[in-house]
Amino acid sequence: MSSTPTTRRLPRSLLSVAATGTLVTGLLVAAAGTSQAATTGPCDIYAAGGTPCVAAHSTTRALYGSYNGALYQVRRSSDNGTRDIGLLSTGGAVDAAQQDSFCAGTTCVITIIYDQSGRNNRLTQAPPGGFNGPAAGGYDNLAVATAAPIAVGGHKAYGVFVAPGTGYRNNNTNGVATGDQPEGMYAIFDGTHYNGGCCFDYGNAERNSRDNGNGTMEAIYFGNIRVWGTGAGNGPWIMADLENGLFSGADPGYNANDPSISHRFLTAVIKGEPNHWSIRGGNAQSGSLSTFYNGVRPNKSGYNPMKKEGAIILGIGGDNSNGSAGTFYEGVMTSGYPSDATENAVQANITAAGYSTSGTGSGPVFTTGSSISLRATTACCTTRYITHSGTAVSTAVITSSSSSTDKANATWVVRAGLASSSCVSFESRNTPGSYLRHSNYQLYAQPNDGTSLFAQDATFCPQNGLNGQGATLASYNYPSRDIRHYNNLLYIASNDGSHPFDTSSAWTDDVSWIVSSPWAS
Repeated sequence: MSSTPTTRRLPRSLLSVAATGTLVTGLLVAAAGTSQAATTGPCDIYAAGGTPCVAAHSTTRALYGSYNGALYQVRRSSDNGTRDIGLLSTGGAVDAAQQDSFCAGTTCVITIIYDQSGRNNRLTQAPPGGFNGPAAGGYDNLAVATAAPIAVGGHKAYGVFVAPGTGYRNNNTNGVATGDQPEGMYAIFDGTHYNGGCCFDYGNAERNSRDNGNGTMEAIYFGNIRVWGTGAGNGPWIMADLENGLFSGADPGYNANDPSISHRFLTAVIKGEPNHWSIRGGNAQSGSLSTFYNGVRPNKSGYNPMKKEGAIILGIGGDNSNGSAGTFYEGVMTSGYPSDATENAVQANITAAGYSTSGTGSGPVFTTGSSISLRATTACCTTRYITHSGTAVSTAVITSSSSSTDKANATWVVRAGLASSSCVSFESRNTPGSYLRHSNYQLYAQPNDGTSLFAQDATFCPQNGLNGQGATLASYNYPSRDIRHYNNLLYIASNDGSHPFDTSSAWTDDVSWIVSSPWAS
């Protein structure tokens, strides 16, 4: 690979993107929040700028105007069957109905994220490396396919929800930059879903899943870890994971120009060439990109020249450190150092795509601040509600003749998820400050102690009820486990797992809950 000069100019049709309603080779850039059918994709724009994509991953839409293949593959737990999930039309949005139909009544995980570039740089379950993952053989977990519902262009879609322990990788890539060769990359993340674990990355990493020294990586990082470099404020920040350091600029520590940034849909950009690199970012729903750093490589030994190895990672660090959290929607890697003009045109294409949280069909709406009660749907138990007595949580029969205390104990206040505002937490109506949380798989009502672990344990992500009724509530930090009643107690359970409460008998009914009017006002 050779560097593309940053002064190279795009065709005029690809540069007219600054104003609402302008044209990008046939794509009308509509007002924020709306979109038109695309005839070009981000990778077409990169190619026109002389820096073609060598990897293109998305679970939401095509990244080339001519692409009409599968975006990703899912596997369902009921029979281990797999299904490729494709597009509604060539160059268009994902056909999420394929997934919904295939995964109805069971749990699906994302097994493959296909590469649209034609180089077969697909992402699959990350193997063990410097750190082992929690799955069999030390592999990382796979993402639950329904955990991050959104819409793109008005069509339902799903992102890749990375809880700690989840990760994807390809150690045998084709065409990805190595050594000090130039490259660029962008990703769209959920800017409200992050943590301080290492390391939620997308990009270039070691081929043996181990730490091979300074400069052997070049990946986008997003989160608020403070072990290495930081930006302004409390985070989260877009930084570069260059191995043995997360960098916000030339200084290995602090860069005041790298702001905390948390758009619901976030565009994050990293690019690098010999002794030069840049951080850029912006709102994936509207507006332009900002440059947060543009200058020389970090002033620490080992990063000039770089020693990139050319593997691709998602959701983990280069050595398979897997304590991170985040959500990924799309991203690419390029051959050559893209110009700002090229990236600005890509950003206009992204904002025109119409990323949104509305119209997802993702289940009942949980209104923050509202009081609700949660009723079981299993035939045996349709008069039973999730309730607590002190810290003990169970289901109990609640009727109009129940005591005021029992009614209050079966009432929960919906709060924005303590670990992610994309999900929810449930505060006790009768004991303010106490939340429904899991510990050792069982549910309790306990006071919020302010720790990150409590926040994660007390956060649940709603989706359509697996039996077609109400909502199923997946654990934020164990997204393959759902709130389930078993012998009148509450657990986070996994269909046909190793515990008695994981039994597949009555599974879909036991994990589906009707969101009812509160028993206590």
